[in-house]
Amino acid sequence: MQSAEDGAGDGFYSAGGDREPYYSLNIFLRQKFGGKVYRIALNPGFTCPNRDGTIGTGGCTFCLAGSGTFAGNPRRTIDEQITEGMRGLAQFRPKAYIAYFQAFTGTYAPLPVLRDRYRQAFARPEIAAVSIATRPDCVPEDVLDLLDEIHGTKPVWIELGLQTAREETAVRIRRGYALPCFEDAVRRIRRHGFDVIVHVILGLPGETREDMLHTVRYAGRMDIQGIKLQLLHVLQGTELSDEYRRGAFRVLTREEYVDLVCTSIGLLPRNIVIHRMTGDGPSQELIAPQWSTAKRTVLNEIHHALKVREITQGCMRGDEKHERGITDADQTDDSIHAEQSEFSALG
Repeated sequence: MQSAEDGAGDGFYSAGGDREPYYSLNIFLRQKFGGKVYRIALNPGFTCPNRDGTIGTGGCTFCLAGSGTFAGNPRRTIDEQITEGMRGLAQFRPKAYIAYFQAFTGTYAPLPVLRDRYRQAFARPEIAAVSIATRPDCVPEDVLDLLDEIHGTKPVWIELGLQTAREETAVRIRRGYALPCFEDAVRRIRRHGFDVIVHVILGLPGETREDMLHTVRYAGRMDIQGIKLQLLHVLQGTELSDEYRRGAFRVLTREEYVDLVCTSIGLLPRNIVIHRMTGDGPSQELIAPQWSTAKRTVLNEIHHALKVREITQGCMRGDEKHERGITDADQTDDSIHAEQSEFSALG
């Protein structure tokens, strides 16, 4: 992924010349593909080693339907899912699409099955890139070799669910692998020339503000090209929802989350594309936090806080003074409610 930094180093610029304080996915896509590009979320019909008994049977405690709630119908072929996704996005007149293997573990199947699913995506001329969500313990060399063989000139992005760099939290949420496994996967994926996008969850049970920022710093030190910052959603039917109802932890407030995202942006290297700053929880299953349903409001508050705090991506690297949170001047602005930039453990 190429940098969108301007010569003065004070921001990032879209194709239309608008200045942004961080390297957004929109900027990157317009630079790389020359226009609007939309993701089509696909469900290849796979499962997960944390569900089928290989590692465990219950999955991660926060996970509902393998994160595939918004993905396509697994009873349809990948080709059919792409066609349906394009039909639903036609009103936005995209220049191209990203085939996003979102549901469950996108590399967890026999090689002939993977070859069939991936080839259907790469073969579509409308698909500009293929992104595959998976686990660090599910990217063996033969899968990477297969992608080497069939991707042609289309970029491949491998999305790894790190969630946290705190091993105690990883055990609590039943992630199922240790950090050396993640680090090894990143190294091997990069040797094949594929981009790595890391998923981080803010607000996991038991984590302090510093724990979460430690994860962001850790991710920023890796050879990664993109990051997704995800708010923890408590969803009906998950083990996490049982913990929440027992009062075992609390969720982040909107003010805390805005502060965390702003500080995370300041800590991340300027060459890492920020693919996401929040997320969508399925409304029917969302228990908490309910404020997250107002996604546009949350994004507006993040952008406002970045402006007020004069934060641009990478500006806090090595600067602990800026990491402490929102200043007194920021706290006078009622629109961002910044009173709780420091908070204790969430569980």
